Amino acid sequence: MSSETKLTRDEDGGPIDDTKYHGMIGSLLYLTTSRPDIMFSIFLCARFQEAPKTSHLEAVKRIFRYINDTSHLGLWYPKGTGLDTIVYADSDHAGDSVNHKSTSGVCTFMGCCLTSWFSKKQTALAISTTEAEYVSASKACQLTSLMDETSSNRL
Repeated sequence: MSSETKLTRDEDGGPIDDTKYHGMIGSLLYLTTSRPDIMFSIFLCARFQEAPKTSHLEAVKRIFRYINDTSHLGLWYPKGTGLDTIVYADSDHAGDSVNHKSTSGVCTFMGCCLTSWFSKKQTALAISTTEAEYVSASKACQLTSLMDETSSNRL
């Protein structure tokens, strides 16, 4: 999605069939396991499922065109191997020099493929390195449990 594209509620836009929009978003969400490059754009469009407008549908169609043009890209999982989920978590205690908040980082692999990652300032102020690591590990566990639920729903 272009960095100039700003999706809003678009109160003036024409309403569209929300069932069709939900189906399109669902199809795209399924693709995120092998195409993490479209994840941000899909989640941005998914925010407007309650009352989608024409501008939201145009953004989703643009994602489909991008997928069509870049079908050779994506994560390829080796055939015949088990897909173990491996999660790495780390934190930086009081690394922010302005407000001394810790930063959590998590990388998730399915097999040999990186499928998700994030780095975020912790909302609470950790008073020790151990506490910062604990917060980071709990975020990793949340992410892993969400991935397990998603993968079991697809089986």
